[in-house]
Amino acid sequence: MTSEPQRARGARPGTLPPGAGKPARLREFFAQNPRLAVYAVAATAASGFGQTFFVSVMGGELRAAFDLSHTAYGALYSLATITSAALLFRLGGLADTWRLPHVTAFALLILMCGCLAIGLAPGVVILGVGFVLIRLGGQGLIAHLGMTTAARYFPAHRGKAVALAAAGFPLAESILPPLAVVLIGLFGWRAPWLAGGGLLVLLVLPALVFLSRHAPLPSTLPSESAPSPGEVAAVIFSRGDVLRDRGFYFLLPAALVTPFTATALFFHQVALAELRGWSLELVATAFGAYAAGHLISLLASGPAVDRFGARRVLPPALLPMMAGMLVVAFVRHEVAAYIYLTLIGVTHGFAATSAGALLADRYGVVHLGAIRAMVQSVMVVATAVAPVMLGFLLDREIPLTRLASGLAVLIALAALAAWLAPQPRRRGP
Repeated sequence: MTSEPQRARGARPGTLPPGAGKPARLREFFAQNPRLAVYAVAATAASGFGQTFFVSVMGGELRAAFDLSHTAYGALYSLATITSAALLFRLGGLADTWRLPHVTAFALLILMCGCLAIGLAPGVVILGVGFVLIRLGGQGLIAHLGMTTAARYFPAHRGKAVALAAAGFPLAESILPPLAVVLIGLFGWRAPWLAGGGLLVLLVLPALVFLSRHAPLPSTLPSESAPSPGEVAAVIFSRGDVLRDRGFYFLLPAALVTPFTATALFFHQVALAELRGWSLELVATAFGAYAAGHLISLLASGPAVDRFGARRVLPPALLPMMAGMLVVAFVRHEVAAYIYLTLIGVTHGFAATSAGALLADRYGVVHLGAIRAMVQSVMVVATAVAPVMLGFLLDREIPLTRLASGLAVLIALAALAAWLAPQPRRRGP
């Protein structure tokens, strides 16, 4: 492996269809590889067993069962999340070197072991180990594989494929927490974890292995990957090359600011509601507006990325969230809850699609697994730190107007940096 980007020579086309690197009509999207399209969305949905929205349903029961304070429980979960990010940095590159069915089985077995560890945990130590495993296998590896597969194997429709894969997250958000609540009511808090482990090994694992069994190795893919308008074509970047690319550091804040802001706000949603005088029922209802904004923006973001290019879509994608923060800062009426959550949902959909496609457009697909793992590891750390930082500021009684305005400025700066990001140097072969 060379340390400098180079034009790939003699790359075999693998099993991608002829003309995959050329613009194609929408109806040809699934025809390119329908099994991998289903795999991508199913993999991200399966990550729900390791996502915070699933764990949070059982937060009260877990704290009571293991006699943990809010601080101790939050610290344990944050430590597990940061540990999983470090492991993902090392293991994410397997998506580039292992066959997709093998790395899929590896990720799902880690996630299954984590579910079973939590469901059978006799004490805090095993609970912590379980948290590490579900965060690594769920939020980390299997979500990483779903998004990487979408960006790698659908060059002519990369935006649509990434948007489809990202739809797995709200799908899991709408299904898994209600099912967990039902199981908790019937059998107790351990039941959702044990049922999740069984579902993963008996249904999800064989299904995803079947769907991915014909996926070509990344090294066999064509070097011409049909980049979006204005992006670099036919160039292979390693992870080291990306770290030496000055433009990467202009783009990274734009990729991180959405999950950072959303995690901080959602984690402290009750405190924010109290500061604005909103009822919990209002906030719970307003999250329906967030889901609607998220899903609608996913439908629109794929075609937008394919038409205009991920780099052109990412900076303006952050503007709705910036406007939402200004609504939180200066509007006290109850309608503000619906408006700002809708705007966050819109940004979440557009930013996830454009950021997911941008790495492949800019750096190629051969080392995409290692590159995405690096970015996602940083993102995981950011989402672990965000609630702590906002909680510290809330404890210091910083006015919500100043906090939300500060977040708006942060988002605006991230959008500006992404807009000004220079293209990577196209060095010779």
